[in-house]
Amino acid sequence: MSVVAKHRELSGHLFLDGAFVKSAGDHYPVINPATEDQIGAIAETTVAEIERAIEIATAAQKKWWALSGAERADIMHEVTRATRALAAPLGESLTREQGKTYKEAIDEIGWSASAMSYYAEIARHEGGRVHGPSAPGQLHLTMKEPLGVVAAIIPFNYPYLLLFWQVAAAVGAGNAVVIKPSDYTSLSTLYLMEAFSALPPGLVQCVTGRGPAGQRLVEHDGVHGVAFTGSVKTSQSVALACAKTFKPALIEASGNDPFIVMPSAPTEIAARGVAFASFLNAGQVCTSAERIYVHDTIHDEFVGQLIKEANALRIGDGLAKVDMGPMVSARERDRYEAILARAIQQGAKVAAGGGRPSHVNKGYFADATVLTGVTPDMEIVNDESFGPVAPIVRVHDLDEAIALANRSRFGLGANIYTRELSEAMRAVNEIQSGMVWVNVPLLDNDAVPFGGRKMSGHGRELGVEGLDQFRHTKMVLIDPEIREQQGWFPYGDAEAWPGT
Repeated sequence: MSVVAKHRELSGHLFLDGAFVKSAGDHYPVINPATEDQIGAIAETTVAEIERAIEIATAAQKKWWALSGAERADIMHEVTRATRALAAPLGESLTREQGKTYKEAIDEIGWSASAMSYYAEIARHEGGRVHGPSAPGQLHLTMKEPLGVVAAIIPFNYPYLLLFWQVAAAVGAGNAVVIKPSDYTSLSTLYLMEAFSALPPGLVQCVTGRGPAGQRLVEHDGVHGVAFTGSVKTSQSVALACAKTFKPALIEASGNDPFIVMPSAPTEIAARGVAFASFLNAGQVCTSAERIYVHDTIHDEFVGQLIKEANALRIGDGLAKVDMGPMVSARERDRYEAILARAIQQGAKVAAGGGRPSHVNKGYFADATVLTGVTPDMEIVNDESFGPVAPIVRVHDLDEAIALANRSRFGLGANIYTRELSEAMRAVNEIQSGMVWVNVPLLDNDAVPFGGRKMSGHGRELGVEGLDQFRHTKMVLIDPEIREQQGWFPYGDAEAWPGT
């Protein structure tokens, strides 16, 4: 079946109890952002369907946790193999629905499968610890247990990757998961559910919709943990809802990442790194380089190189031979263009791009834009632009660059390009962020935790830390001999207060 036909087949469906079922909810059109053609429709999951999904997940989770760690790992590896086998149609599906280039979509699928393999193994490797007892002859240990049912609310920019980071960790930890994808990438996520066929029915399910479906999941007493990626405002609402019942919540809100370029860095390589970090996925990346701090002595040379990189990007339909596709929707492009217009109004100069590509007359495309003359007080360097723009700020030294990097309410990631070890170490130690990339922008590692500080959220994905997001830790102390313990009643008279 073609991907186009598959989108029509999946329209209006949910994935419940291991099968695709037609939703009774209202339907909304799905638009290809490169062509503006309707490619399908998604449903607003009803309250009854949410209740059913959670009931099914609750039963499936108990059966899943009853399996051995080795059995769960084998099944998770089956998911990895199935995901890789579906890579081509899944990549096409994501490009048609979300807009990113086919190359970027295929990369995302590979990274997703890798995360599933990683958690298949790490989950059975690390299930608790035995500790040196504080009393002789006893056994003291910690056990790791699943939360139960987890709601994973996934954004549009990396709908496969973030889904796998969360689902693989949650399932590896023994949980069931109900996924609520973005309304911009629901058809692709439903298609992905075919890769989970090796799992017990109901362990991983997918419901669709806009705000109400996610809100019902977050607030439901039958959901025991939440993973959410989205805007600061919505993240705060999710965190508040979870706080009412102390429900664990993994929150990735937003990013506004700095990128520092020092004189020792090779200018051409640094410019290519900035172009990749700013324009990947049309700038719709939480860890995009959104504030470029360039040392004054190399500023002009660097700007010239970055202009060349931006102007050389091929922009168009992600299914063609291009480097950058459209933004995900007209609404997102309008939001981004308003931010860009405000920057220009405040005094930023357009050195490259600044508008829409002239060679396309359909789709939600935007130029790869380079701004110069940007100052630290401008809104574009203090808020998340989430679009294909590289605002460049001159700095006189590393002290100023680090101070400006830290002058943000966000703290997700940060980059620095330098050949000087001392500069790299200062950046690593002094920048207030959850991640620092030195000469390797936007690289990930399944074994290394991903997450931020400040208004960028809390919690970690990937690594053992990502696994622990979806587990309880239980203290267990055992005396096998059933002996009388020290400190019991009656207290000795000699231990009483001696008085004055």
